[in-house]
Amino acid sequence: MLKLHVIGSGSKGNAALIEDAATGNVLAVDCGLCARDYLAGLSAAGVDPAQISGLLITHEHTDHTKGLGVVLRALRKKGAQVPVYVDEPAARNSRDVMALVGDFSFRQLEQGKRQNINGIDVLPFATSHDAASSCGFRFEATGDALGYLTDSGIVTPQAHDALQQVRILALESNHDPEMLRVGPYPYPLKRRVGDTNGHLSNQQAADELRELMWSGLEQVVAMHISQNNNTYDLPEAVLREALGDHAAHVQSAHQSRMISVC
Repeated sequence: MLKLHVIGSGSKGNAALIEDAATGNVLAVDCGLCARDYLAGLSAAGVDPAQISGLLITHEHTDHTKGLGVVLRALRKKGAQVPVYVDEPAARNSRDVMALVGDFSFRQLEQGKRQNINGIDVLPFATSHDAASSCGFRFEATGDALGYLTDSGIVTPQAHDALQQVRILALESNHDPEMLRVGPYPYPLKRRVGDTNGHLSNQQAADELRELMWSGLEQVVAMHISQNNNTYDLPEAVLREALGDHAAHVQSAHQSRMISVC
């Protein structure tokens, strides 16, 4: 069975871990936290750095990459040489990535192309975000499946197809449209967040959840929740309503508190 550990999720920094409980293999997703918080998250999740066989980058925005250098160096000090998987446009447009070329191992991600990383099958799929390149992931191992989608203004057809029949669904539920409308952001930022290349709202996430419901869906995690235009309770309520009588468990990922889902 796969496990999801979200160390931090939000505009101040993002990092998560996908663990194959059968083998102990772990894939990391994004690295927007400081080394202290990242290592504390590993410890809280019960993950040894040696278990991490790859670190996958969704896109080049700094809340997903700014901790890359300090974390990779901290992991190396603990004996873990972790390769970074990133697609070429995101790598070229990330100062955090380019600063580490030649010092750490980088491997190619290609949207729509499956690859197996130490027993975990990974399918990167296109998202819709104002980045040079952005993607989410479908993870499969030992007959289990987990979907991971954040930082997308819409659910792309590729994302919708890739998220079918997952047991664990990590789905962006960034903002409440009314809170965004009346909130403190300047108008250009409000427009960016709500745009088709911005972030999914609670209602958009709920609409997609209704489309993705199936008998094997057990866990739903609301991701990348805005601390200015949402609450941690509101996405849970909206997503639970969308589930109706379906018994899947819903919870919110937090910016500064790790959650684990299995």
